[in-house]
Amino acid sequence: MLIEIFSDIVCPWCYIGKRNLDIALDSPAGEGVELIWRPYQLYPNVPPGGIDRLAFLRARFGEASNPDYVPEPIGIEADAVGLRFDFAAMKTTPNTFQAHRLMDFAHQSKHQHALAEVLFRYYFCEGKNVGDLEVLRGAAGEVGLDRAAVVEYLESGAGSEEVRRQLARAQGAGVTGVPCYLLEETFAIPGAQSPDVLVQLISRAKERLATA
Repeated sequence: MLIEIFSDIVCPWCYIGKRNLDIALDSPAGEGVELIWRPYQLYPNVPPGGIDRLAFLRARFGEASNPDYVPEPIGIEADAVGLRFDFAAMKTTPNTFQAHRLMDFAHQSKHQHALAEVLFRYYFCEGKNVGDLEVLRGAAGEVGLDRAAVVEYLESGAGSEEVRRQLARAQGAGVTGVPCYLLEETFAIPGAQSPDVLVQLISRAKERLATA
């Protein structure tokens, strides 16, 4: 069964959702499941080079914004899956288009899921700018991709149209928030559901598809 994961690298719930999904797929429900990560941009209008995160937050939420504050629900759910977010280290709100291009490139060599983990960690736990070419090159090397090939790919503009097509497809499919999991283009699971809920919904979807 194919599960498409609509996600953005700068979405904390997407990182939590990935960890929950990993737990769910480590059960019998994960048998025969193939994963593809699909792009979604929470902030598509951020400049290509990114924007100062404090300025970004103040523009959205006012001058009293605290960039170091991790909202309690996010902190609790992150702790539950072994994550410790460091919002104080995050100095830049990046444009994630290039990161999505790299994710699309990584799918060809089966490194996509591992790359998602690295990019999330870079941003939420280490404060790295995941819109920066050198940061993306480092992430690619960490999961076993050829760094030189990745730089050549990103600098060429290759894959950009496919990412744009998938971004438009997300809108057409009614994806209005992430994470969102689309099972065999038929069943949608919105939000960072718990592992138990994911197991139930994936198992139920398999049963329905088997009898369709």
